[in-house]
Amino acid sequence: MWVIVGLGNPGTRYANDRHNIGFQVVEALGQRWHAPAAKSRFQALISQTTLDNEPALLVQPQTYMNLSGQAVAAICSFYQVTPEHVLVVHDELDLPFGQLRLKQGGGDGGHRGLRSISAELGSPKYTRLRFGIGRPDHEDLAVADFVLSPFSTEQKTELPALIEQSAEMLESCLREGLLKAMNLWNRKKAP
Repeated sequence: MWVIVGLGNPGTRYANDRHNIGFQVVEALGQRWHAPAAKSRFQALISQTTLDNEPALLVQPQTYMNLSGQAVAAICSFYQVTPEHVLVVHDELDLPFGQLRLKQGGGDGGHRGLRSISAELGSPKYTRLRFGIGRPDHEDLAVADFVLSPFSTEQKTELPALIEQSAEMLESCLREGLLKAMNLWNRKKAP
């Protein structure tokens, strides 16, 4: 079983923020796979589905970003899923907007959602899909304000294609394995 986690913050206030791109990718994946409506369990919205007869959980933690690991750890404990079968989709400041990268393990790069997941799972050895959002253009804009703000008008026009590509990358990772997926997708440049 795979646990595919999209990171974000619950509620309409945050729905279109950069920090919520993980939620948007998981929702798109659910639509591609005709997944059933998500149910609230383990402090998360969870949709149980399959890809090529392999069971998968599509997860959107409802704990707010900084406590995402609580929901992920509870789900992994209940379903007996190891960190190696967890895929996390998150916003990434250190990649330019639109650059998408698969990675396994590593540090949290200051991302508090990842920090929480690594701490609660007791391991950073889960796979990540890093969705590049870039950094603020203005030095006077705090990073927290930037990630909790919507994408620019120009970026919004590119989002549907990037979200679709993210879903394809996740499918590739699940079907062909991380190394093949990384070789296929990580060479692509941001639009």
